[in-house]
Amino acid sequence: MSVLSKFASIALSAAVIATPVVAQDQKALEAAVKARQAQMTLYAFNLGLLGGMAKGQIEYDADKAQAAASGMAALATLDASRMWLPGTDNEAMENTRALPAIWAEGSDVGAKAEAFGAAVTAMDAAAGQGLESLQAAMGGLGGACGSCHKAYRAPKN
Repeated sequence: MSVLSKFASIALSAAVIATPVVAQDQKALEAAVKARQAQMTLYAFNLGLLGGMAKGQIEYDADKAQAAASGMAALATLDASRMWLPGTDNEAMENTRALPAIWAEGSDVGAKAEAFGAAVTAMDAAAGQGLESLQAAMGGLGGACGSCHKAYRAPKN
């Protein structure tokens, strides 16, 4: 067997062996994007109710408001580290609006996540205490969401 044939055989073997790993990695990346989008959808679902109540578009109901805020608080406690893998940005993958800046050196996404957690905790404490209490907490929560989205989410096409 010539050196070239040996090299081609080794390269082909390596490619065949590596293909399942690459496919597995791609599946993991796609699953991460789907998981974080599902989490964001659940945040938006609960935030829609809270925001509607705060604006007077939905009648205030302390139990429903508290359930929505508690749902957001529970979501915020999930370990999302596997959902935010490098290589799952909008330049590397389709169907995501996450900007590569999230993973860039000097990114303040961690600080923004902490601010979001504090705002969710404040909403959880306030939502069931009356409409005025919910409204007072809404600005901080909306600001925390918007601050991260403005910096790290691409606009819709």
